[in-house]
Amino acid sequence: MADWLKIRRESLRWNLLNTLHYNRPYSMPEQRLLEVAIALYPDSTPTEIRRELSYLADRALLSLVRQPSGTWFADLTRDGVDVCDYTVDCDPGIARPVKYWES
Repeated sequence: MADWLKIRRESLRWNLLNTLHYNRPYSMPEQRLLEVAIALYPDSTPTEIRRELSYLADRALLSLVRQPSGTWFADLTRDGVDVCDYTVDCDPGIARPVKYWES
């Protein structure tokens, strides 16, 4: 039986990274990332986004700036760019698709 929560969590992490990658070189506020998550999973919550952003920041794939107003802004790090560009291996915990377009 599939663990749907694990699949959702890991897929969301990949989609957050990919969204930040396409938005480079600009920072992205958590609200925009929540909108992306809601497009994929309509029941996504701000807490869920912050939890996954924190996970990715702990893995040094992105950096977080927490504004005094309470808003979080995310930027990819060098390692995050490399994961998105498929130039390094992706450790478990992120549902990065297999690179099928090159053998």
